[in-house]
Amino acid sequence: MNVETALQRLKEKGYKRTKQRERMLEIFSGQDQYIAAKEILKEFQGYFPSVSYDTIYRNLYMLTEVDILESTELGGEKHFRLSCDTDGHHHHFICTDCGKTKSIAFCPMENVHENLKGYDIENHKFEIYGKCPQCH
Repeated sequence: MNVETALQRLKEKGYKRTKQRERMLEIFSGQDQYIAAKEILKEFQGYFPSVSYDTIYRNLYMLTEVDILESTELGGEKHFRLSCDTDGHHHHFICTDCGKTKSIAFCPMENVHENLKGYDIENHKFEIYGKCPQCH
């Protein structure tokens, strides 16, 4: 997803376009990796010195709620990235060192459905963690 698409989605969901939200999306654009909130805060403070950690988190969670960002937990800390442009249902490999991701077209839910007959599955998230070739 690019910045303009994300800003359009924000508008459609009834949120205002602000300089802080634009800057946050610019930080994520062009990066194919998850970024910790504390890294966003460091980057932000160069542009908005008085920004609080709460403001960063509030915006990160709002952007996740409207499907502009994806989140995962790495090393006990929430990390975020722009939702990917990959068409169709897919999952990710996530490098535990650098946070880079790789899309995986395979979905294991077919096997899960066989083992959970009678259960009503509403959603799922499948991620594989390890080291990418550059970090291995």
